[in-house]
Amino acid sequence: MYRTHNCGELSRKDIGKTVILSGWIQKIRDLGSLFFIDIRDYFGITQLIISKKSVKKNFVLGKEFLIKIKGKVVKRLSKNYNIPTGEIEILVSHIDLLNSSLSPPFTIENQTDGNEEMRMIYRYLDIRRNPIKNNLIIRHNLALETRNFLSKNGFLEIETPVLINDTPEGARSFVVPSRTHIDKFYALAQSPQLFKQLLMIGGIDKYFQIVKCFRDEDSRSDRQIEFTQIDCEMSFVEEVHDVLVFFERFIKHIFKKIKNIQLDPFPCISYSDAIKIYGTDSPDIRFGMPFIELNDLIQRTNINFLKTQELVIGIKIKKCHNLDDKMNCFFKKIENKNFFWIKYLYDQTLLSSNSNLFNDKILKIFVKFFEAIPGDLLFIFYGKKRKTREELGKIRVKVADILNLKNSKKFTPLWIKDLPILEWEEKYKKYKSVHHPFTSPKEEDIHLLEKNPKYVRSKSYDLIINGIEIGSGSIRIHNKNIQNLIFKHLGFSKKEIESRFGFFMKAFEYGVPPHGGIAFGLDRLINLLEGNKNIKNFIAFPKNNYGKDIMINAPSFLEKTKLKELHFR
Repeated sequence: MYRTHNCGELSRKDIGKTVILSGWIQKIRDLGSLFFIDIRDYFGITQLIISKKSVKKNFVLGKEFLIKIKGKVVKRLSKNYNIPTGEIEILVSHIDLLNSSLSPPFTIENQTDGNEEMRMIYRYLDIRRNPIKNNLIIRHNLALETRNFLSKNGFLEIETPVLINDTPEGARSFVVPSRTHIDKFYALAQSPQLFKQLLMIGGIDKYFQIVKCFRDEDSRSDRQIEFTQIDCEMSFVEEVHDVLVFFERFIKHIFKKIKNIQLDPFPCISYSDAIKIYGTDSPDIRFGMPFIELNDLIQRTNINFLKTQELVIGIKIKKCHNLDDKMNCFFKKIENKNFFWIKYLYDQTLLSSNSNLFNDKILKIFVKFFEAIPGDLLFIFYGKKRKTREELGKIRVKVADILNLKNSKKFTPLWIKDLPILEWEEKYKKYKSVHHPFTSPKEEDIHLLEKNPKYVRSKSYDLIINGIEIGSGSIRIHNKNIQNLIFKHLGFSKKEIESRFGFFMKAFEYGVPPHGGIAFGLDRLINLLEGNKNIKNFIAFPKNNYGKDIMINAPSFLEKTKLKELHFR
């Protein structure tokens, strides 16, 4: 028997019991005739007292050595109320060494001295620390709640293939050479998109899967080359009253169960409004600061250099009563100098960065239009429409960071819908899918699909929480002619459609139901819930920022015999 109890469960009620514990040594304190050991396992820490006279041992102990002890639970004199076992300790009568350990390369405690690279090389040691272990527990709980909620609501969990054909889904695919099919390759699935649609064609009513996906793209703090999705699909559904309503319930359930947070109803705005109001399709709405368009106002003034601009917009920064060094430094770093600010002081004095161009009368016109009050700062940007909105959108977020306007305990979900179905790529002189090639156009825009596809809106929707895209989905195309037309706009020939999507298009001959779904980034969702800045902390064995597993040294070179086996020349 290795243990009668774990290292996190003994308390005052167990005083007097003889117990057996096993675990790793976290700390050793030698006091001469006796020494104290903190022993740790998955469940917690227990303090041991060992008398050198009464406990015989012929081995040396050190940090992370694995030991088994037998002893009596006694009352602890110097209590530690920070841990569940802090009122007791074990008076050890016998100790066995189960395994020795090298000195760990970093301290295995809540606060460690190990840098990220070192902790990734020795990830199995990092997992012993409570922050990483607890993150993995949270991940388990979220996956469990997901399975329970969806199963209770009629969803069937079904696995789909990982080794598939290469299909265009917005990113590069990882490819896998086939040994038995010379010069042919599999691709690792970027998502189960086509298979979940085939399940709907197969008569499955509701499907879900917590699934690994693979995309050969650059890693960053919120993205890995292999990641996990909560993937869902439903038959005979309409976007708002079926999909959005149900998955709002799902996200509310997750927040309540995992963090005991009650979310407010999710507002919903169109993609075009999101770009117009916030300059991005994934806006953070915690801190307000919507864009205010000024073109009409400018035409009523004599500010001639602004009258010629395609777009003049601004934001109001409330109670920014001090243009401190950080803000001044920030303004100086903005590369595009097509902007100016107006400061409304508490004594009602008006200051402007372009005081030589604007008199007090003009400044008052701006203040009135923005409905500013003393203490507010107005920031106005001008230029080409698209570029101006994009740049002001980034500035809006940076200003919120500088002024600490992002409340980490506040969550503001927002549905963005009606994204364009296609977007023109000037570099390649062709269209690309904004979501993916299987997204259905809105009925009222179908007449534009043949000749004006860039104006066609899709039945798509993204869930944004605090400026982070947590989920993305759409109603799918279930009409063969429309699907073929989308492929045509994407530049696929009939031969390419047949070779890459022949199996899928064949299924369209057998009665495709209206269907739609959504996929949530599980890693991102956990990261958001825990207020972290890097999803690596919630993945057991993550890759680094270069897509490399530095613990097992992957990717690596293959031996010549293996290359020959795969017919590589």
